[in-house]
Amino acid sequence: MMTGESAVHLLHGMLRIPSPSGYEAELADYVVGAMRRLGYTAHVDQAGNAVGEIVRGPGPTVMLVGHLDTVPGDLPVRVDGDRLYGRGAVDAKGPLAAMIRAAAGAEFHGTLVVVGAVGEETSMSPGARHLRATRPQPDMLIVGEPSGWDSVVLGYKGKLDLRFRVERAATHDTNPAPKAAELAASAWSLLLEILGPDVGHDGFDTPGPTLVSIRGDGVSAEADFSIRLPPGFDVPSLVTTLRACLPDGTLQLVNSVPACRVDRRNPVVRALVVGIRAQDGRPRMKVKTGTSDMNTLTEVWRVPAATYGPGDGRLCHAGDEHILVPDYLRSIDVLTRALHELGCHPAHRPSPLAEAAPHGGVSW
Repeated sequence: MMTGESAVHLLHGMLRIPSPSGYEAELADYVVGAMRRLGYTAHVDQAGNAVGEIVRGPGPTVMLVGHLDTVPGDLPVRVDGDRLYGRGAVDAKGPLAAMIRAAAGAEFHGTLVVVGAVGEETSMSPGARHLRATRPQPDMLIVGEPSGWDSVVLGYKGKLDLRFRVERAATHDTNPAPKAAELAASAWSLLLEILGPDVGHDGFDTPGPTLVSIRGDGVSAEADFSIRLPPGFDVPSLVTTLRACLPDGTLQLVNSVPACRVDRRNPVVRALVVGIRAQDGRPRMKVKTGTSDMNTLTEVWRVPAATYGPGDGRLCHAGDEHILVPDYLRSIDVLTRALHELGCHPAHRPSPLAEAAPHGGVSW
């Protein structure tokens, strides 16, 4: 019998192990050990992902993917009332711990694979890329990120990372010829001009540019740009146009991840809605202006998918990052019921509780 106390103990233990991107090994070992004690066959794969599997006869394969890594920065682990503080409580050790507990306790006919991936907080998502390159495509996919216990995330913006470098001959400051640092600054202005006036991070259907960094002097300069992309955005056209407008220097495409958005009627979304309703919640559908491993995985795996997990996304990376313990425990029950729906309905037709989930708008 799995108790709320033991579920909190699992998350508390995960929070006590620092795991910034690139330093997930200790946490991966801890998670594998916890999985084995819960009945999983578990191991650390070549990428450093913690992978656990439960096989319960014939049936569909559902993969649940969270991530082990966090942004840098120490945050003391502590409990204050029903709040559990710690780096990763929301993003995304809480969602991963909920998946581990739910899959272990779910009445499910088929195969459940739970993964704590490495490197999600980096631009390249090496853990998710390793999964899609080396593992068979699952029948269904749930990605663990903070949606809120009563919400389901249907989509994420994509991401384009660009780097501009330029060098100029040394000259006196009063020479009217443009200096390297000036050209780097003008490259940012050109990017904004090409994207047009309808840009920003407050909407899902418009690009959101960010000047990540700019450094240099009159002789050499470098600037990094990041653009959050709506579905269907024409990346080659943007890069070609910007290169043609730059008077000097080189523009490098560092990384590009397309946006993703799933059908709210797919069986994974519907099963999660059933789970939320079973906990007396009123399901909300969201899209997010950030990017997650859902982008990386669904780019290749064209399967029913959704993102779900406890936590308030506004606390991601925050100095007071914390999760509400009651919401964490509710999310385990939601996932447990959702997996039951997916594993016990041969045609993947969740019960009528799944109908008419209202939309909850854009989040981040």
